[in-house]
Amino acid sequence: MELCRATTTLSWTNSISSTHSLHLPRSFSMSQAKRVRVYCASDQTQKGNQMTVSVTGATGFIGRRLVQRLQADNHYIRVLTRSKSKAELIFPVKDFPGIVIAEEPEWKSCIQGSTAVVNLAGTPISTRWSSEIKKDIKQSRIRVTSKVVDLINNSPEGVRPTVLVSATAVGYYGTSETQVFDERSPSGNDYLAEICREWEATALKVNKDVRLALIRIGVVLGKDGGALAKMIPLFMVFVGGPVGSGRQWFSWIHLDDIVNLIYEALSNPSYKGVINGTAPHPVRFAEMCEQLGNVLGRPSWLPVPDFALKAVLGEGASVVLDGQKVVPARAQELGFRYKYPHVKDALKAILS
Repeated sequence: MELCRATTTLSWTNSISSTHSLHLPRSFSMSQAKRVRVYCASDQTQKGNQMTVSVTGATGFIGRRLVQRLQADNHYIRVLTRSKSKAELIFPVKDFPGIVIAEEPEWKSCIQGSTAVVNLAGTPISTRWSSEIKKDIKQSRIRVTSKVVDLINNSPEGVRPTVLVSATAVGYYGTSETQVFDERSPSGNDYLAEICREWEATALKVNKDVRLALIRIGVVLGKDGGALAKMIPLFMVFVGGPVGSGRQWFSWIHLDDIVNLIYEALSNPSYKGVINGTAPHPVRFAEMCEQLGNVLGRPSWLPVPDFALKAVLGEGASVVLDGQKVVPARAQELGFRYKYPHVKDALKAILS
């Protein structure tokens, strides 16, 4: 855990050793402590259903909300990051007492003794794709996943995490205006499908005693990031509307629902293998824009032509211009309950 120097008396769980760790009181504040070093150790004395969860990509759109959810339920959180300073700004100790923030040299000691690992790391794809960006989109996912899997596999049996929840994407299926894709559907043949196949294959190398859930995530809707953060400003200046033909499918999910799905996968042993992280009612992009315009009280009839988007995003425009109709068959079989199964209700909740 994170060791701090302070005048406050600290409570110990047994002793500091290779199998136990120091726990700081929840009231421990910045004014009382001075961070000196991150050190993670196994904790064999966790109470009840309390988990210790290591998270990559914790500073991203989904990761931030997941960390908040874990913190609210009093789980121990270990943020595995490339930038400790950035993570400390997002997760200040006054709001996240006891959180551990670790850069790569310390990932090993954090993963050892964790109950589970959530792997969400990866460079955002909704940007202009240069050859360098395309390389980073792929390598950022493969490299971190490979490192996490190696660290799990090389952990001694007594301190090896028992669960890995690893993100992937609905881009696995390729694109189509007519096909319906579920978890049993084959992979596509475009660039994003290739990335997803390799991404998943890397995660599948994890020790067979570790329960693996691969979450193929759709377009995540939330107020402070993701697709809506780019769309709302356009609607507010009366230029929002369908992109391209508007007939492309939009397989979406509300931020709360994807976080709840990941959270459920951490603790429910039935959640294993591929699970589509999408809402049960995908819509065509024209309908998505119409619903967004209605909620914002703005027109949504003026389409954005293909060439305009390609001028801004280059090859990356394919993420918006092409789509796929993905249904969450496995999540529904498992009885997962969506807070927002319909896009209209999701948008109202986000923008109210």
